[in-house]
Formats: sequence, C-alpha cells, structure tokens
Amino acid sequence: MEAKYSVALTKIIRDNSLEVVFLPANSDTLSVTSMDVNRPGLILAGYEAHFDNERVEFIGLTEMSYINTLPAEIRFARLSRFFELSAPAVIVTRSLPVDDDMLLLAKRFNVPILRTDETTSSIMATLISYLGIELAQRVTRHGVLVEVYGEGVLIVGDSGIGKSETAVELVKRGHRLIADDAVEIRKVSSKTLVGSAPDNIRHFIELRGVGVVNARNIFGVGAVKVTEKIDMVVQLEQWDKSKAYDRIGIEENYINLLDIKVPATVVPVKPGRNLAIIIEIAAVNNRQKKLGYNAAKELMQQLGMNEGEPLDQEIEVWH
Repeated sequence: MEAKYSVALTKIIRDNSLEVVFLPANSDTLSVTSMDVNRPGLILAGYEAHFDNERVEFIGLTEMSYINTLPAEIRFARLSRFFELSAPAVIVTRSLPVDDDMLLLAKRFNVPILRTDETTSSIMATLISYLGIELAQRVTRHGVLVEVYGEGVLIVGDSGIGKSETAVELVKRGHRLIADDAVEIRKVSSKTLVGSAPDNIRHFIELRGVGVVNARNIFGVGAVKVTEKIDMVVQLEQWDKSKAYDRIGIEENYINLLDIKVPATVVPVKPGRNLAIIIEIAAVNNRQKKLGYNAAKELMQQLGMNEGEPLDQEIEVWH
C-alpha cells in the first residue's frame, strides 16, 4: 500500500504567503493530505454527491457572487452545510471580504479561513504545484545529487568510492550541489523525479580525512541549489579487469525508480581517471540524446555498420 503523506497547514500558509482570517485553536496539528483542490460551486448550489472533504476549497469571485444572490435563509443554510463538511481549509481569493456568517460558521465547525489577493486560477495553479511536490511519493537513497550543465545527475556507489570528492570537484568547476550522502527523491509527476537534501544536512558535504564542510559557505550561494530534476544516474564502481564495460554507448541502460525509467551509466573508478570531467561529458551526452542526437549511432552509420535495434536494459544500482 502506497504511503500517504501530509503537509502542515501552517507550512502551507507560510510558504504561500497566505493571510490568516481564522485558525482553530488546534491549528498546529492541522494538515493537508490531498494534492487535489476544489471550487465548491456545486455544494453551494445544494449538490453534495462526490464531495471530497480532504481537498482545500477555494472561494473566488464567482462563488461569492452566487451565494450573495441567494435569500438570506438559503444562503446561511448552504454555507452551513459547506463548512459542516469540514474541508482542511478554505481560501478566499482576490482579497474578497469574509462576512460575519462565514466567520461564524468557520468558528462553529473549526474550519480555517485563509485569504490571498491573487486570482483564483493563479493561486490554485500555485497550490496544486506546491502540493504536488510536498505530497509526492518519495524514497531516500544514499548518493550525491549535482546539477551539471542543467542536468540533474544522481551519483551512486559504494561508500568510500569517491562520490563526495567528485561532487566537490564539480562544484569547483562551476556546477551546483543539491544533496550529499542522502538524497530524498520525489515523484512529482508520471515522468518527473525531483531530488533534494533533508533539511538538517542541506549544503553539507562529508570528506574523509577532512570532515564535514558547508559547500554554501565555502563556494558561495551560487554553488548550491535546493532541488533539481533527476535526469540521469551515474554509478561509480571499482574497476574490474574481468568486466567488459560499454565502450560505444549504443545500448540504452536505465534504472527503474518509483516506476519511472531513468537513464543510467556505470563509470569504473581507477587511479588517473578524472571523474568530474567524465560526468560532465555524460551529462552533455544525455542531453544530446534527449534532443535526438546519438554520437555512437552516427559513428556506426559512418563506418557502414548496422547497430540493429538498441538494447533497452535495466541495471541495478542500489545496494
């Protein structure tokens, strides 16, 4: 069964600069668990079927104009039923006034009322995107996440293989660090993974023999980033003379992470190899493949060789 995540209502208020009109006494324990949001036009019109009380509700100009056309008794009854269904929060848009009836019912049923000066469509789009990240399916993996030429590269491998040292070299070369040691990976859409560092270790790197350093303080704010899409995975492993490593790049290798296929490559490590440069080239090559260009296939064609259908292989990178 897929885990169900939540985000504290107080965090939503803070991160989205929402004005508090009313918060129940237990506001510190309130949270949102649904990525979906709703406009309560039907419930205010008296139709209650399929109402999902886990969704944040938005009252905009249309809803407010409609309920203000109703006779006073019907208006109060409809609003009463709406608040009785106990949505996690009601957000009033365009800085519209919250009248005494709405405030009374919110207090009676302990439903938070928030407000913003944004239009309904704008704040809904913002909150949907925000909740999509905060409530996304996630997993934490041991590794390093860096942004290289705009590509999010997740570097994995055995402890002590040189992941953090490679990340430092990449940062020195102008790229950006997202996470070291623990990477929290979230599935924000059916095709997109986003990685970040846990809050308590963000920007820190552990270097054996030196200790823990803060990349942000050493290299500056331009050397770090909070989140980044994961475009490819690079697995570092000790060079094995008996193993035949891919020298052409015809085969398409990938890993399956949270049911999303991510391009992956294995880079053997031995003295004298500059891993930072290799990863830079791997990142650019991955971008070129996404744009439809494959250098290995072009070489095969120029040599008059038929590479056949590319092999689509899944490789194991987690230990």
